[in-house]
Amino acid sequence: MNEKSTYEVIITEGRAKRARLSTVHGVIETPVFMNVGTVAAIKGAVSTQDLKDIGCQIQLSNTYHLHVRPGDELIKEVGGLHKFMVWDRPILTDSGGFQVFSLAKLRKIKEEGVNFNSHVDGRKIFMGPEESMTIQSNLASTIAMAFDECAPAKADYKYVADSVARTTRWLERCKIKMDELNNTESTINKKQLLFGINQGAVYDDLRIDHAKRIAEMDLDGYAVGGLAVGETHEEMYHILDVTVPHLPQNKPTYLMGVGTPANILEAVERGVDFFDCVYPSRNGRHGQLYTNHGKINIKNEKYAKDMRPIEEGCGCPACKAGYSRAYIRHLHKANEMLAMRFCVMHNLYFYNQMMKEIRDAIDAGVFGVYKKNKLRGMEEGENS
Repeated sequence: MNEKSTYEVIITEGRAKRARLSTVHGVIETPVFMNVGTVAAIKGAVSTQDLKDIGCQIQLSNTYHLHVRPGDELIKEVGGLHKFMVWDRPILTDSGGFQVFSLAKLRKIKEEGVNFNSHVDGRKIFMGPEESMTIQSNLASTIAMAFDECAPAKADYKYVADSVARTTRWLERCKIKMDELNNTESTINKKQLLFGINQGAVYDDLRIDHAKRIAEMDLDGYAVGGLAVGETHEEMYHILDVTVPHLPQNKPTYLMGVGTPANILEAVERGVDFFDCVYPSRNGRHGQLYTNHGKINIKNEKYAKDMRPIEEGCGCPACKAGYSRAYIRHLHKANEMLAMRFCVMHNLYFYNQMMKEIRDAIDAGVFGVYKKNKLRGMEEGENS
């Protein structure tokens, strides 16, 4: 690690790591969940002050989407993403690489980068490693992700091998451009960190070779990408088993786009300490709520007269204030935005609280027991 940040592994339990990443925008205690604010906001009418209230340490925003609207140059002009969204804690921006995967019908990949058609108005956009780094530098996020291709999990071996080789070449270009930008006078955050991304679909040898190659590049952190895109949970855990040991243990490890509470617990056990996923906000907006006794659908008829909070003892703003399941169900049925807000805040609180419990369990040397009990509780479901 360089003078831009420090990463300290405090204690381990097996491969599970309890660590601390100190950045220019504050300290991140890991394992950590990054709340997904794609367009510089959490979907569901949740403000940055709300995020502080529910224990959010770091949030993630999307490079591609902010480039399209309102424009990264506008955000730079007003002082960067932190100032724009009124958030003084760390922000990670993804690179736009996932859109290479998700907008497959709107793009064309070549060595220089990717030609897109905007999903908003159809205008042509070109993004390569240099463009992605420039956009993320304009946003002035704490952590920038390298530009990569997220190949489909079940793509054939040759396609994935070629894609991984190109992703490596792109990473080298990202590193050069990031160094240049961090030494440019007009750059807002000259201590922006760069995380590289391991790819290789479900092929062990490609994953391992790529992990070894990017580990040599002395980056600020390392992500495992290209999972939760069509493979089974068992395949995902296997890829983590074979890949993570080949990534630097003295740098942060980030599993991109994952996942369920169970996914996170399994990945922590395999040495991962950064996570992000849209599940808590997306599911919350549709009335799907996470509890220590499994997921509940608040729209179900059985909650029509249920005056209990979403979960007894929960410290989220909705539960703490005493809003009942019956009331929140009514709000959903009436299409009131307040229903989404309550449910999203509850789910994000649940995720952030679970991460705190994980950190405390590793600190105490009881993560294995905690994981077993947490999974059992969520699998048993509600008794009523």
